[in-house]
Amino acid sequence: MVETVLSIVQVGICVVLIFLVLMHSGKDAGLSGAFGVGSGAGPLGGGSLVERNLNRWTVAFALLFTINTVILLRIS
Repeated sequence: MVETVLSIVQVGICVVLIFLVLMHSGKDAGLSGAFGVGSGAGPLGGGSLVERNLNRWTVAFALLFTINTVILLRIS
């Protein structure tokens, strides 16, 4: 029963994680990306608040995915 619930949660985490990764903008877009032109990096590290929050959500869901995977491996 617990394994079934965790497996369903795992699929949900996977779908959300895929969407979060696909929402990231490409940083190395052609030759200009190789030299840092148009990277949007400002004096404080660059990136907008939306991009930083997107990074945080992606890392959080990646950690959830990893933890859920370890738990599923332990109980099976």
